[in-house]
Order: sequence, then structure tokens, then C-alpha cells
Amino acid sequence: MNIEIKVITNAKKREILREGIGLKVRLMSLPVEGKANEELIRYLSEMFGVKKSEVKIIRGDKDKRKLISIPVDEAAIEKVAGKSTTD
Repeated sequence: MNIEIKVITNAKKREILREGIGLKVRLMSLPVEGKANEELIRYLSEMFGVKKSEVKIIRGDKDKRKLISIPVDEAAIEKVAGKSTTD
């Protein structure tokens, strides 16, 4: 499934929230040298229980708005949206 994601970097905690038809993901990393993208892929794979290699950035590699491909269904997104972890 392809999901539109708005990424907020330099947050105090990691969090996934529902935003319209997509998601808003707060990350603790800064968008420097791909660190935020790496954290995004790692965080989404942990939260959805899939391998990191299954999470792909289709569009928006250097943008706050991204299109992500991840092998989950709408029910999994609803289950995860709203949960957060603080690392």
C-alpha cells in the first residue's frame, strides 16, 4: 500500500498520527545526510512489523511530504496511528 506521509523532524518523541488520508510522523533526527529518512524507514518497519527492506520511499526523498510503499492494509494503519514510542 502507498501512504502519503508528512514528516516532522527534530521532535522530542517519535509518533505516528492520522492526518486526512495520510499520516504525520514525528522523528527525532534532523534531515541531515539522510538520517531522518533512515529513522523513518526503521520506525515504520518497527511499528508495522515488516522488514526495513519492505519500506520504500517512492517520492519525496528530500521533502517533508513523502509517498511511502509499505506492505500493510488500512486496518494496520488504523491500529498503529495514534500510538507512539519515545526513544
